[in-house]
Amino acid sequence: MIGAIIGDVSGSRFEFSRIKSKEFTFLSVMKCSITDDSLMTIAIGRALLRADHNWDNISVYAIEEMKKIGRKYPYGGYGSLFSKWLKSESSKPYNSYGNGAPMRVSACGFVGKDLDEVKLLARKVTEVTHNHPEGLKAAEATAVAIFLARNGYSKKEMFEVLRNYYPMRFRLDHIRAKHQFTEDSKLTMPPALVSFFESTSFEDAIRNAISLGGDADTLAAITGSIASAYYGVPNRYALKIGAFMTDDLYQSVINFQMKYPTKLTAKPYTEDPFYTDT
Repeated sequence: MIGAIIGDVSGSRFEFSRIKSKEFTFLSVMKCSITDDSLMTIAIGRALLRADHNWDNISVYAIEEMKKIGRKYPYGGYGSLFSKWLKSESSKPYNSYGNGAPMRVSACGFVGKDLDEVKLLARKVTEVTHNHPEGLKAAEATAVAIFLARNGYSKKEMFEVLRNYYPMRFRLDHIRAKHQFTEDSKLTMPPALVSFFESTSFEDAIRNAISLGGDADTLAAITGSIASAYYGVPNRYALKIGAFMTDDLYQSVINFQMKYPTKLTAKPYTEDPFYTDT
């Protein structure tokens, strides 16, 4: 969860500026902020904590927590359909295939005890809004990637699993110039995943995602969530994100971290970058 938030905050100032470089100030306090990516990530984390491994009502909790946070913080940059859903008394899904599905699901990858449970949780917290097959697939792929990373799978082993979800036979350098802003899950996931696979550290993964110049905060939230499970998160970044949110939101992050910890000492890089065209 921390990794998704750090990615979101880091990418927030580039969502509409389309940077095409990895050279920028990381987590700039003066220019960055949390967006809907972080807010809904926290909401799903709260829902999972409430359920406490009894998943009978997890979909209800997800709806309640997303609406609670979304209404309290209405200026997070929500998509138009999701914004209407937040305000509505109805809780019916609206068949979305947008990248709001994978951006918020990272907590499921840390909570699930096995792949089946991870997939179940990803589906249950996603289908309440993004019940289109592409939205569900994106959420599942993200949560599965996190589960594999936190359980010691190598990048090559992860790639063999995730290639069943999306084609990824390209290099970031080959798509960066032409990559455009998109909120479509199907178009968001491959570059988000490759940003992780080509990375050499947690920070490098997020820089990769942002450098594509697309939906920077969401790309970086997805990539950051996976990278945090694989590399761990430097302590200085985990502590710094408190500056970007209110006390109640930060306390929710701490509560989740205490029960489902992300390693807060960055893993030394011990293998060559995994390029998907080799």
